[in-house]
Amino acid sequence: MKPVLVRELIGETLREERFAQGRTLRDVSGAARVSLGYLSEVERGQKEASSELLASICQALDVPLSSLLMTVGNKLAAAELKTRLAKAA
Repeated sequence: MKPVLVRELIGETLREERFAQGRTLRDVSGAARVSLGYLSEVERGQKEASSELLASICQALDVPLSSLLMTVGNKLAAAELKTRLAKAA
């Protein structure tokens, strides 16, 4: 089982929020003042976003950074539990 990467969970969560709002990468990248290509790489878990960049993206999405991090923490905990259960089986 491949390890869970926090950057992938952050990207997945940002993408889910953007989709839920019906917004495009272009819209969010403009509002966050981040290049479209870089935002795309963050969403795909290919780039490790700085805290400043995450704060800017969250502001553009009108989502508190703490909310994003709690969601990511919950996903990480679920993935770790799944891994522990798989090893125990």
